[in-house]
Amino acid sequence: MASITRTALGWILFGGMLAGALDFAFATGFWALKGVSPQRVWQSVAAGLLGRGSFEGGTATALLGVALHYLIAMSMSLAYALAARRLRALVQRPWRYGALYGLLLYAVMNWIVVPLSAAPAGGANNPTWIACSIAAHVVLVGWPCAWFARRALIGSNALRARQPAMGS
Repeated sequence: MASITRTALGWILFGGMLAGALDFAFATGFWALKGVSPQRVWQSVAAGLLGRGSFEGGTATALLGVALHYLIAMSMSLAYALAARRLRALVQRPWRYGALYGLLLYAVMNWIVVPLSAAPAGGANNPTWIACSIAAHVVLVGWPCAWFARRALIGSNALRARQPAMGS
């Protein structure tokens, strides 16, 4: 089994950082329009780990929320790339499969991860948030994960060792 090169891993993690940054801007901007401070938004992410106490932790718990957010985004990008090493279509059709991946991520985060976390129920029941969040997961998370996995794997030995050349 071929390993992912350092260069390929860099592209994959960059895709996760970009997805994290885009989603960060989306979430912060969306809730700012509703009068919610950025600190409160990121404390709510930390609440998944810390529970309600995160809202009393000030800047420290907000920064923990930001760090968790980026760790999750980079993990999502890495997961897509690892799957793409085996499933050639993920590399060949990043628009399609990146969109589907974004939808899958939305479902997993909202129906599995958040309910199993220590986070209290909050503004996530807002219909506008739900619709915008689904679109954001497709465009701002799924697509960057797919495109940077493609960039990482097309020239990587990790993909060539598993599959015939792209033109075959």
